[in-house]
Amino acid sequence: MADNIIWFKGELIPQSQASVPVLSSTAQFGLNVFEGIRCYWNEKERQLYAFRLKEHFDRLQTSCKLIRIECPYDSNQLEDALIKSIQANEFKSDCAVRMTLFVESEGSWSTEGGSVGMFVAPILRTRVQLPVKVGKKACVSSWERINDNCLPPRVKAGSNYINGRYAHMAAIRGGYDLPIFLDHNGVVAEGAGACIFIVRNGKLITPPMAASILESITRQTLIDFAGDLGFDVVERDIARTELYVSDEIFFCGSAAEITPIVSVDNYDVGSGAVGPITNGMHARYLEITSGEIEKYRNWITPIY
Repeated sequence: MADNIIWFKGELIPQSQASVPVLSSTAQFGLNVFEGIRCYWNEKERQLYAFRLKEHFDRLQTSCKLIRIECPYDSNQLEDALIKSIQANEFKSDCAVRMTLFVESEGSWSTEGGSVGMFVAPILRTRVQLPVKVGKKACVSSWERINDNCLPPRVKAGSNYINGRYAHMAAIRGGYDLPIFLDHNGVVAEGAGACIFIVRNGKLITPPMAASILESITRQTLIDFAGDLGFDVVERDIARTELYVSDEIFFCGSAAEITPIVSVDNYDVGSGAVGPITNGMHARYLEITSGEIEKYRNWITPIY
């Protein structure tokens, strides 16, 4: 792994020099919250754009509130840390930024208060090249998605992602690429670290917020611009077998961008190939995130 410069508790240092106490609440119990923020390079403008910072910072503050840790930074300070960390690495290409708030003082999983630190770590990450021709094979996981009454998916906490680890490892060992979670009511929730859309009869369908899903910024972005491409979006419960008869399926997220699913439980999705709606939504998403669509330039923040 490259020894990039990161923002760590107010300083710009090589990531190899950053450390947290082994008995801290974050090291022992995963007491942290985070955001994964994508930045896209616009070659024509020679500019790097961070995508939907306000929404990411708002969600970070919400996670802090619900898990009961104090965020010592306001939105302006968070933005400043992100920009400085990228500029310190002189990145002039697509990248992903991990922004994590963690409880660094010694304590237990139930400790309230304590010192909260933050790191902001940029990593080079190239966008997926279009059109995508090879999709992923998914399975419906035997592991149930966490829910609002046990580990709220609305909180983007590191510890919540262990739920996805169980499902992802089981999928890989079963010969699949990715898992699909059902919620505690037995309806489709999301993937491991990504939300899901299905396409049926020209409509985009996605599970509602109450189906144990993250309040995904990418999911909302697709809902917001789908009408530009002539698609209706329906938020409703999706039954397991509806996955098998969908015309197209894709995951979405800051890391996943738009990931096509071409089979579920060895049932071909549609023709078993990446569909035109999936690739069309992906193309539009990359145009927006790169600052190529004037209508949505209020969603992007220049780094340089």
